Parts: sequence; C-alpha cells; structure tokens
Amino acid sequence: MKRTEKAAPVEQLGPEPELSAYKRALRDRFLAAPVVPAPEPWQRVFAYEYGVPVGGLLGIGFASHPDSGHDLVMVVSRDGHGLLDAVTGEKIARDRDPDPEDSTPEAVADLSCPGLGPVAGSRVRIAGLFGGGLHTTTADSWTLEVASPAWPNERVLLSRDGGMPHSGPHGERWWHLFHSYYSELRAFGFSPSGQTLAIATSSDLSLWTRGADREINAL
Repeated sequence: MKRTEKAAPVEQLGPEPELSAYKRALRDRFLAAPVVPAPEPWQRVFAYEYGVPVGGLLGIGFASHPDSGHDLVMVVSRDGHGLLDAVTGEKIARDRDPDPEDSTPEAVADLSCPGLGPVAGSRVRIAGLFGGGLHTTTADSWTLEVASPAWPNERVLLSRDGGMPHSGPHGERWWHLFHSYYSELRAFGFSPSGQTLAIATSSDLSLWTRGADREINAL
C-alpha cells in the first residue's frame, strides 16, 4: 500500500495587535482631513479636479525640454505614449503604436521607455505599475508621502520645511492633496527640478507647477 505523508499543520498567527492611542489618533486625523488645494506657490496645471483623463495609465516619467527648459511629463498607457509640457499642460507628442519591445518599461533594467518629440533619442525612466519611483522631496524641503488610513484608498499628503504631517495644523503645515478612492494610485512625486508635482492613477494624471509662464489647461 502506498504511504502518503501528512502535511505539516499550518502555523496559526495570532490576532493583529490593537493600534496604540497615538496611531488611532493619527489615523483619525488623516481620515478627518478633507482634500484641499495645494498652497502657494503650487498651482494646478489642469482645471479639472482630477487632472486629465488617461485610460489605462501604466506609469509616468520626467524629462526636460531642450529649448524651453520646461519640465516634461511622459505618460505610458495601454493606448501608447504621450508627452506633455508640465508647465502649460500642452500635449507635445504622441505615439499611439510604439514598438512592442518598448511599449512598456518592464523589459529593461532601468524601467525606461524611448523618448519622443523633443526628447526623441533619449530614454525616460517610468514609475508606475511595473515599479520605480519619483522624487518625494525637493531641495527646498517640500515632501510628499502616502497614507492609507482606510486601505486600499490612498491619500497623497504634501508638507513643507521637511515636516511630516504627524504634527501641525492641516492646511498650514500639511495638505491632503489627493484622495485616490476611485482608481489605483500608480505614481506620485516631484520632477528632478522640483518645479513640478505629479500624481498619476490608473485613469488620470494631475499636475501642479511652480514654474513661470503658465496658463491653466482645461484639456
């Protein structure tokens, strides 16, 4: 008769420890904070509350315009690649049918895609569904972080002077900038110049700028 071995019993984990009073207060603080506009000098690039719609957004990356010096945002989605001026929101270039090997960034070690338009011939690192990340601080101490007091809904929090939003009044020291309750958060962060702030979900892209020569784009 064939002998069968019994599987070892699965170790039962104990219950999750209860939150401390401090952590409960912190969670309640985040839950109670409404979404508010970004403080000066940050200004929205797009007039719509949730930015510009991008169906099937996979990730975003930053580049610099070789002529104007403006920050550029490269958007990678299921519908191809796009390039936006991060100061004006203008659509600069579009590739609806990229080469299959370059359509998404996971095929290369640095998670990059080929640039297009004014940055053609270079590669742009993409942060989003396949990994990677953007800058979460600037040289002058603006900071971004994500909190999930009601997971899986994520909140993007902006603070300044290097201060984390664990203390200080909401709307003065920190701002609940974005609540991703309707789509999956893909990427968030600053451009390398520190002049652009971007938040991307699976369905849209929101931008804030403190650059010059800007006009709100209602696209």
